Formats: sequence, C-alpha cells, structure tokens
Amino acid sequence: MIPGEYLFAPDDIELNAGAAVLELDVVNTGDRPVQVGSHVHFPQSNPALDFDRTAAHGRRLHIPAGTAVRFEPGVAQRVRLVPLRGRREVHGLTLDAPGKLDGDEPLARRADGRGPA
Repeated sequence: MIPGEYLFAPDDIELNAGAAVLELDVVNTGDRPVQVGSHVHFPQSNPALDFDRTAAHGRRLHIPAGTAVRFEPGVAQRVRLVPLRGRREVHGLTLDAPGKLDGDEPLARRADGRGPA
C-alpha cells in the first residue's frame, strides 16, 4: 500500500441501505435558486420551498454525503428522503429550537404552524 492510496471495494456500495425512503414533491416558491445539502434536516430548509414539512420531519435528502440538490424558482421536483440516523438530534441549522427529533423533548413546532421545526 502506498501512503494516501485509496483502495476501492469491487462492488458498489448501496446508499442508505435498508432506510425507509419517502418521496415528496417540492416547489421553490421564491425568486432565487435554493440548494439543500445532504445532511440538512429537510423541514428546516429554506422557507421558500413548499412541501409537506410534517411528513419530512426527522428526514434528510437521500443523496451522497457532501452533495446538494438545487431547486430552481417555480420548478416542481420530486425528492427522496431518508431518516436522520445516529443520535437523531438537530443543532444549529436554523433559529428554530434545537434538540432531539424523537422522545420526550422533540423539536418545537414552527411558529408559522407548518409542522415540526
């Protein structure tokens, strides 16, 4: 092995293997493009994006880490979401209350009534 060398497995790696996938339609109602990164708690994404935020609670985009999806103004597109894993806590993504996604102290509901923060 050479220092810094990458050794790749011969088979493809399945992204989010075994995760429950949810498909949602999203429309950017704003006047500028919006990008959402791979590990953003999707309901906390840009408020110009119109979609079922309650259904998306606790989920992120089903895309490779470090990538993003771009939403053009007025264009509807379908996205695939998977559950956030690990400790399932969200901190610092928006001004909404941070905290656990599940359990006794879930994230507070948005003040505008659009579902979980």
